[in-house]
Amino acid sequence: MPSPRRLAALALLAQALIAPTAAQDRLVIAPVTVDDLKPVFATVDSVRTVEARTRIAGTLDRLAIREGDTVQPGEVVALVADPKLGLQRAALDARLDALAAQRRQAQLELERTRQLRLTGAATQARLDEAETAVQVIEAQLAAVRAERAVIDQQAREGEVLAPQSGRVLAVHAVAGAVVMPGEPIATIATDRYVLRLRIPERHARFLRAGDPVQVGARGLSAKDGVALGEGRIVLVYPRLEAGQVVADVEVAGLGDFFVGERVEVTIVGDRRETILIPESFLIRGAGVDLVRLQGGATVPVQPGPAHILGGVAMREILSGLRSGDVVMRP
Repeated sequence: MPSPRRLAALALLAQALIAPTAAQDRLVIAPVTVDDLKPVFATVDSVRTVEARTRIAGTLDRLAIREGDTVQPGEVVALVADPKLGLQRAALDARLDALAAQRRQAQLELERTRQLRLTGAATQARLDEAETAVQVIEAQLAAVRAERAVIDQQAREGEVLAPQSGRVLAVHAVAGAVVMPGEPIATIATDRYVLRLRIPERHARFLRAGDPVQVGARGLSAKDGVALGEGRIVLVYPRLEAGQVVADVEVAGLGDFFVGERVEVTIVGDRRETILIPESFLIRGAGVDLVRLQGGATVPVQPGPAHILGGVAMREILSGLRSGDVVMRP
């Protein structure tokens, strides 16, 4: 037969196991804060767009991209040719050849003057003049080479480069067109996409960076398309546009979306205090819903929207209960 001490321990254990069940059958009404969810449409957009621009004037000789292509930083997207650069290069090459011939002649003259100076047939002044003539020609050669390097650099700047990686949104020119320095050739969307929200300003106070949002299926999918899941607000812009607050939502799986494509998302549109009770505490009747109070009386209530709180199905009570009431499970 168990000892009295063992019986007391078993009794305490039984009370501990039964107590949570008994507590779940009794609920003290207290207001809680709930989120009102609002479905809105967001637009797929790139974090930023950049322009691939020309650096020299000329004719667009070659266009290597089209809308939708993916480019990498420094990739040549177009080539601008300036026919004048070729003519200037040819003129400078001719001057270099002429100066090279003059330098050879001056070098020969310098060598002869040095020999004559050794024999005393030439003066020191004549030798100095011959050395100066060689130095002048070499300086002229250096100047013309620098001018040619400038022409070569201008020719290299005819390559229109992609400033960042991304996808080509628009091409603004065609091959054969005359372009000027700084003219945009293509608009490139950076390879990081976000969902851009634009919602009425009354909801601005409920948007916070880091808040989660539920993202539905992409706009071009069928009605039973797979939802993208949960995203997160990464930036709320500190200004309003046409009475709307703008925010960016980061979510995985936007790599193959079209810029401008719409996606349905669910955000927190409002927060308020209300009364929630578990669904199991409601007594469903014909045209009326009831709850049982602690004293045994049943009172009619007006149920509202359903909520999930801690994994439990809850029902909002719009009228019929107040804070402090004790409700029993039927």
